[in-house]
Amino acid sequence: MEKQDMMLTNMLNMDKGEKEGEREKGRAEIPGAEEEGTQQENGRLMLADGLAERGTKSLSSGSEQQVSNGFNTSTPQSPKEGPGSAACSGGTASAPGGGPGSSVPPGGLRTLVVQQTSLERPRETWSKKMDFLLSVIGYAVDLGNVWRFPYICYQNGGGAFLLPYLLMAVFGGVPLFYMELALGQFHRSGCISIWKHICPIFKGIGFAICIIALYIAFYYNTIMAWALYYLLSSFRPVLPWTTCSNSWNTANCNRYMSTDHNVSWSNSSTSPAEEFYTRQVLQVHRSAGLHQLGAVSWQLALCLLFIFTIVYFSIWKGVKTSGKVVWVTATFPYLVLLVLLVRGATLPGAWRGVVFYLKPDWEKLLSTTVWIDAAAQIFFSLGPGFGVLLAFASYNPFHNNCYKDALVTSSVNCLTSFLSGFVIFTVLGYMAEMRKQDVGAVAKDAGPSLLFIIYAEAIANMPAATFFSIIFFLMIIMLGLDSTFAGLEGVITAMIDEFPHLLAKRREWFVFGLVCVCFLGALSTLTYGGAFVVKLFEEYATGPAVITVVLLEVIAVSWFYGTDRFCNDIKLMLGFSPGFFWRICWVAICPCFLLFIIISFLAFPPEVRLFDYHFPPWTTVLGYCIGVSSFICVPAYMVYYLLNAKGTFKQRLLKSITPVPSGDQYRDYIITNAV
Repeated sequence: MEKQDMMLTNMLNMDKGEKEGEREKGRAEIPGAEEEGTQQENGRLMLADGLAERGTKSLSSGSEQQVSNGFNTSTPQSPKEGPGSAACSGGTASAPGGGPGSSVPPGGLRTLVVQQTSLERPRETWSKKMDFLLSVIGYAVDLGNVWRFPYICYQNGGGAFLLPYLLMAVFGGVPLFYMELALGQFHRSGCISIWKHICPIFKGIGFAICIIALYIAFYYNTIMAWALYYLLSSFRPVLPWTTCSNSWNTANCNRYMSTDHNVSWSNSSTSPAEEFYTRQVLQVHRSAGLHQLGAVSWQLALCLLFIFTIVYFSIWKGVKTSGKVVWVTATFPYLVLLVLLVRGATLPGAWRGVVFYLKPDWEKLLSTTVWIDAAAQIFFSLGPGFGVLLAFASYNPFHNNCYKDALVTSSVNCLTSFLSGFVIFTVLGYMAEMRKQDVGAVAKDAGPSLLFIIYAEAIANMPAATFFSIIFFLMIIMLGLDSTFAGLEGVITAMIDEFPHLLAKRREWFVFGLVCVCFLGALSTLTYGGAFVVKLFEEYATGPAVITVVLLEVIAVSWFYGTDRFCNDIKLMLGFSPGFFWRICWVAICPCFLLFIIISFLAFPPEVRLFDYHFPPWTTVLGYCIGVSSFICVPAYMVYYLLNAKGTFKQRLLKSITPVPSGDQYRDYIITNAV
């Protein structure tokens, strides 16, 4: 006994001498009763019930000693699973159930747990669990749920489209969503610094993600500026896009609702809503195209400045403040959607829109395009690969049930898309009834035009048009704000985690500089031809690049880091390991899912056009160059890493794919002594 105690003391003293001045003094703790939500939860304590099981096995082979750092343990357990545990510093602790009748003799097992914690500043956490959930939902539910899903759904077979959409969600979207939440929560790092814990040579993925997020911020917020212009224009007794007597209207402007019996409609006729959008808000008639954008619209510049001001004061202090803002920005859109759904359902002809939306065309499932659109829609709707899920999850308690969070938030996102279809198509059915046209003729516009022309015109012809216009465009702004909060927070978290000594104490100034960069980068989208720039960025600058980045991400995690290791990490957090379904999705199905989207995009590049402007061939080259400018970070960093690493090429290569233990700054020394 004395000899064994002396060995334990020597081992602890040796480690203490090596870490002196870098870590706090070792202290004994009792694992198993850890309080969820504390900032030290990623200490990854080994459980005494697991240790007791090992110690019991060691009794049969004589007196042994086991030492582990807790991170590389092969049998991690959740602190909520064990019925109880004990630890002592130089004392005696019995195994769980080690009282009378226990197979472990009294004093037969002694477990010493020494945890050494770092002197680093504790990581910020969410104030409440709902702050995190609302932030993720607000990020996932964006403008695309309102305009893109309904349009793609009716275009690809109506109700029949729901089958490929759900299949792509189950086998592709949700597994990627779950993977990113688990990675962020376990490693507690942003999208750049996390790669040293997964596969260091892939660190360029993090830089690529940040550049893609900036590109999105350059054009996405401009759409909110358009919505703000509409919102401010709604505070009038008569909405300005209902008449043809304004200064921006042309001789082709015609109102052609059923009550206007004297209107003569021709192919050259335009609605007042279309002219308000194109000639007053965008002023695209003053631009010849991408080669001649024109001047900056000062009205839109002021609107965008106001949007970025809201963004700055919502995220400048971190998730503590943004988590409170999303209680409004993430919930208000649902209230408005319900109001608009009820109002739309009571309009004449609403049933025509619903039938058009849901009537299945099963033959379209034989078309490859339908499956491509389903895969792309679920991917961009859930939003893995933008660094946001990693950042948000990194502020969670270590033992938070991210598995449940992934299922809940992804389900809410899909249901919101489905609900938005009813909101849009009840109104389109009403428009078709008033125009005496088919719903398909009314719903010919896609993208922002569906909101700013078709839906705006429908609202203008409703009773209480001003009220519905105000709440509708306020909803559009809030949907966009949530996504902007999330996208920039992903960049902020990544940069602060990568350069903590430079940026951690200067967060407010860094956020201010980032917002200024985004505003300056968006100036080209505020010109008279800015809508063409928005379309170019949307089609080329982000889509293919981010899908390729996520493909490399899932390959790095599943094939290099290893599915078994990743599942053990999840078991350490949640107390259970992902089943076979999740493993096969991460290893094979998700890479095939992403590769399918990439190949489809390259084989069938989209025809880029906006209004009557067809993008010339050189714009395709420009778009691909913008996309490659972000993705190039991945191979560039690989070359940089291999050139700067020390040792032979084989040693460099081995080091480049060897992860650094994520729990190194919170090392646990577990020593089990059976006597």
